Amino acid sequence: MAKRRPPFEIAEQQVQAGTQTSIKLPVARLYNDTPMELHVEVLHGKKDGPCLLVCAAIHGDELNGIDICRRLIKKINPARMAGTLMVVPIVNVFGFIHESRYLPDRRDLNRCFPGSERGALGSRLAHLVYTELMQRASHIIDLHTGAIHRSNLPQIRANLSEPDAKAMAEAFHAPVILDAKQRDGSLRATASKLGVPTILYEAGEALRFDDTSIKTGLNGILNVMKMLGMTQRRGSRKKYEPVIANSSYWVRNEYDGLIIFRIRLGDIVSKGQTLAYSASPHGEGEETIRSPSDGIVIGVSNIPVANGGEALIHIARYDAEKIGDADEVLDAFMEDFEPRVL
Repeated sequence: MAKRRPPFEIAEQQVQAGTQTSIKLPVARLYNDTPMELHVEVLHGKKDGPCLLVCAAIHGDELNGIDICRRLIKKINPARMAGTLMVVPIVNVFGFIHESRYLPDRRDLNRCFPGSERGALGSRLAHLVYTELMQRASHIIDLHTGAIHRSNLPQIRANLSEPDAKAMAEAFHAPVILDAKQRDGSLRATASKLGVPTILYEAGEALRFDDTSIKTGLNGILNVMKMLGMTQRRGSRKKYEPVIANSSYWVRNEYDGLIIFRIRLGDIVSKGQTLAYSASPHGEGEETIRSPSDGIVIGVSNIPVANGGEALIHIARYDAEKIGDADEVLDAFMEDFEPRVL
């Protein structure tokens, strides 16, 4: 008779092999004495395997990841899974309630890790996530969107010098992988110090659901789980190899005025190409905004007015000799994930 897999222990609770349990971790009380809890859905497979943490809404207004988590929980049957899946749809519960990126004291939770049990509110929440979840995880996928009024092309950010993180990034099957630096105090940087391979998924805009971003994210997580041997189910078959970018930058407005964009997310641009025009609202003329280099548009501002110095277009640099390949990647991605017109 096969030996039964031991239960998964978290917050003094046990999750039996082949089952799913909702765990609520006390975070704090609001000043009206309302308790706040961190909701963790634990799916503990029947077979041994990795422990994957999937979390969203570290920034409380980034909603796409929440729906990705909701759909993921419905897709996975722990009785047919190896390893353990911890899903946290809303990490920054305070920001989510207020439809805000930040905590009530205006701090960025993703600069508070690993946190402290006796620190400020953000530090305490980060410490809870660090001790109860990150230290139990063998792999992490952190779900994000662009900031408010900014849209991001579906992309993975990871430290590609870490072999396991690179393997996760490639398996995810997003059109672009950005070899991105880790920022002090972030979940990803803290996980790296723990030796836990972590990738960050960016897609869409804050306070908005975007179907393409959500489908790409769900497919990506399923692909990573299959690569890790947790499930037999994959999100989608690979039709392309992702574009790997080594750096990125924001093109900023050098003028004041209305912004007339001439590019879209995912466009391949060349050095000197017209990206947009900055036009006077009084019809006195317009200035051309050009691309400083070859690259791919991975982020755009959605506000068509800007003062001088404001960020407008996020461009990722990659090998110019692979421009044709990048076109094919984006075409294949759009074919897979763009909503169908009925």
